[in-house]
Amino acid sequence: MRQTDYIEDSGNLPAATPADQPVTNYLDGQSGLSSRLYNADLAPTNKNGRQWSAYSIFALWANDVHNLGNYAFAIGLFSLGLGGWQILLAFGFGAVFLFLLLNLSGYMGEKTGIPFPVMSRIAFGTRGAQIPALLRGAVAIAWFGIQTYLASLVLQLALIAIYPALKSFQTDNLLGLSSLGWATFLLLWAIQLVIVSYGMEMIRKYEAIAGPVILMTFSALAGWILVRAKFSIAWEMSHALSGTDMWIKILGAAALWVSVYGTFILNFCDFTRAAQSRNSIFWGNFWGIPINMLLFGGIVVVLTGGQYHIDGHIIASPADIVAMIPNTFLLVLATLSLLILTVGVNLMANFVAPTYALTNLMPKYMNFRKAAILSALIGLLILPWNLYNSPLVIPIFLGGLGALLGPLFGIIMIDYWIIRKQKINIPALYSDDAQSEYHYMAGSNPRAIIALMISGGLALGLTFLPLFAVFRDFSWFMAAGLGGMIYFLIADRRGPFIDVDGEKISVPACH
Repeated sequence: MRQTDYIEDSGNLPAATPADQPVTNYLDGQSGLSSRLYNADLAPTNKNGRQWSAYSIFALWANDVHNLGNYAFAIGLFSLGLGGWQILLAFGFGAVFLFLLLNLSGYMGEKTGIPFPVMSRIAFGTRGAQIPALLRGAVAIAWFGIQTYLASLVLQLALIAIYPALKSFQTDNLLGLSSLGWATFLLLWAIQLVIVSYGMEMIRKYEAIAGPVILMTFSALAGWILVRAKFSIAWEMSHALSGTDMWIKILGAAALWVSVYGTFILNFCDFTRAAQSRNSIFWGNFWGIPINMLLFGGIVVVLTGGQYHIDGHIIASPADIVAMIPNTFLLVLATLSLLILTVGVNLMANFVAPTYALTNLMPKYMNFRKAAILSALIGLLILPWNLYNSPLVIPIFLGGLGALLGPLFGIIMIDYWIIRKQKINIPALYSDDAQSEYHYMAGSNPRAIIALMISGGLALGLTFLPLFAVFRDFSWFMAAGLGGMIYFLIADRRGPFIDVDGEKISVPACH
């Protein structure tokens, strides 16, 4: 089939087929598109009517940067011997790298209008793309359940603060969770499912509202600590590092900060496919990454250094500060803000990826809503509280899967930006034709898979083998670089690479 056939034949395909309406009548032999690869949720978005502005992108980061896991990570740097200005420097370095990497990833979504599983078809093939999509989805779905469980613990604290008698419902146990634990978990699980079932536009609206709430809450907590500490904070602990050890730890912290976002860097196109322009991505990332991360670092220094000045104690999380609030009403408000934060982070970081991955697995039978329900059910059935409490599951299973995401990023970026130079034939990404440029060998690109296997092996070694412990902080960069380098050396550059947009097979960004 000629490259232009996809465009000539696609006129039979409605531009706005709803996600819950069968599209097979328009596919398979009539439009040049395959119902095994295309549905309205995987289709490219029309450039007209995209709603994600610079503020929408900023709001994503206003939620995600200030999540409780990030605060725990940052506060832990004090315990490792870094002082306030060193932590700010580490976040500054990390923010610069993230800003650059997220722009590269984000621009891909804006140009093509396609989600991550379809983007993966460019390098891995129409069938081989299941590998990166499911790897990313598996990590996210486990963390969705775990984060929902952690949020349920916060909700239990708020409920007990209002109704102390509820504490009696924490004494029983069913599959590792108390009655109150089950009630709070299922409530938060259902709320997230309802939000995500209305699609990406509802997520955008939620994040836009939640972002300012989060910023105001943490700024208020920092202000309260400053007042309690009489505007004097400890900039470093008694065991502060210096010299070479200090700089290694600063750079290591910056590298780890980037690796924390290794998952989101990979599928940022799931969001930017609805971005209004590259400028929206650039400015949303600018205010949301370097500026917002420096604000985050400042709040970390104030909360940790202020509390250390007050009583010589290093807090483990902002939740420790919230628990000290003497007024029950304010305590409940702060706790609710933490819940809003956790839900927002879970939606963007841990719900969207598996939903698209499952849609991509069975596009004939799955749309965004059905895949969201299935993702939520899996997140419940794995009993995530047992995973979280296991000393092996998170470091081995999730750590191992996460280690493979760096090589995936390197391969996909090299293929898109260096090998193809942004020339993508979007309609061909939805074709099963053996002559399609993304069919490769039976639908998979063996060169990309070989690059993933070699660099993935190194990534797993860096993650788990004591021999490489000294390099562990930099493992994401090393694995991503190796994956990209190997793929660059063995990739097929013969082309020709044709740039064809997906407007004629596109759907509205809000469908």
